[in-house]
Amino acid sequence: MRKFDDSIPLKLLKSRESTMAFFRPILQEIGLTEQQWRVIRALNEYEELESKQLAELCCILSPSLTGIINRLEAQDYLRRRKSTEDQRRILISLTDKAKTMFANASPRMEGLYAEMTSQLSPQKMDLLKELLDEIIKLEP
Repeated sequence: MRKFDDSIPLKLLKSRESTMAFFRPILQEIGLTEQQWRVIRALNEYEELESKQLAELCCILSPSLTGIINRLEAQDYLRRRKSTEDQRRILISLTDKAKTMFANASPRMEGLYAEMTSQLSPQKMDLLKELLDEIIKLEP
């Protein structure tokens, strides 16, 4: 078996922790968890989604997403509505309060992202994205 430190899943976890360390101070400041921010980012980009779509996009299990949605709705960041085409479908979107919060926080997040990625060359960043995309497409 390969050495513990050579484990790709472990290296991916460590790299995730390293990158998230850049963003956690702002998330703590605005009172959101990483998963809540991910949901808000997705809805900001896609505007309105069903919970199943949101779970898939954000890599959050459906039972966990239910709690996240409930908390964000209680904070007046999300709203739910029934689809006009199919009353069984519930669509989730951001409130104006969430859009304002996102508009205020996202430039700071983007600045931290630039700070983080500036520590690698543009070529390495392109290669990293390419390799991660290939790993995502691997099949067992």
